[in-house]
Amino acid sequence: MITSPIWLPATLVAGAVQAWRLAIQRRVGQALSVNAAGLVRYLYGLPIAVGLMLAYQFVVAPGPFPALGRDFLLFCAAGGLAQIVATNLLLMAFDQRSFVVGTAYSKTEAAQSAVLSIFLLGERLNALTWVGIAVSVGGIMILSAGGKRMGPLALLRAFGQRGAIYGLASGFMFSLTTIGIRRATFEVATADHLRAALIVLAATVTLQTAMQGGYVLVREREQLRRVFADWRVAGQVGLLSSLGSACWFTGFATAPVALVRVVGQVEVVFTMAFAHFYLRERISRSEMAGLALVTAGVVLALSGAL
Repeated sequence: MITSPIWLPATLVAGAVQAWRLAIQRRVGQALSVNAAGLVRYLYGLPIAVGLMLAYQFVVAPGPFPALGRDFLLFCAAGGLAQIVATNLLLMAFDQRSFVVGTAYSKTEAAQSAVLSIFLLGERLNALTWVGIAVSVGGIMILSAGGKRMGPLALLRAFGQRGAIYGLASGFMFSLTTIGIRRATFEVATADHLRAALIVLAATVTLQTAMQGGYVLVREREQLRRVFADWRVAGQVGLLSSLGSACWFTGFATAPVALVRVVGQVEVVFTMAFAHFYLRERISRSEMAGLALVTAGVVLALSGAL
């Protein structure tokens, strides 16, 4: 159920900001472990997340702080932990020889989110939106192949590869992230969906910083120095991460999670445009076909929802 039209611009901005953030994070992640790289995102994003919440609460739309349901922190923690695990699983898929397969299977997230939202949230999508999800996921999988020839049969044969398993698991955990975040917004007693999204954001990033920071402190303490070493670039990652998450959470609070995720796949379009126009990289015919499918899928999904 769509409760506010703000979800569409918020989702489009989220996709653009995430593509930008990933480009910068590559510079930081080269010298860090998987968990330390994740900590950078949450630690440096925490002040921004809290600042956004406070600015909206006391400056943009002053009002009493809404009551929080008893399961608020539970859903924030569940969504935040699922995102941490999903990110680590995706990086584990990247480390396998079946890199392409793992990446492709991780992109089934939109379809997995649609199925999970039916059982866990009671959401319903019409047939045209389902077609749009299928088409866009197909386009994303073509792009994940990076121009390599991998037809449907090849992807099915690769189902048992470790990279594929990690990829599917990553997509599943990202789906649980969206479910947890959307459910957490239901626990904020306000009709202002943006206020609810920013409150959930601040709480979730705080919990993620504590969870991932605690792990790094206990298991990878030598990484802490590196986390603080390149604070200028890391600060940019934190800023973009919180801005992007604020937009994602706004989308999750105001529209079905599957619809937000399928529209959010325009992130790959922004990434390809950046690579082509800024880095002067050539785009292959198969990648052009993938981009066309992603765009068509998003249009179909929107046509079914609007």
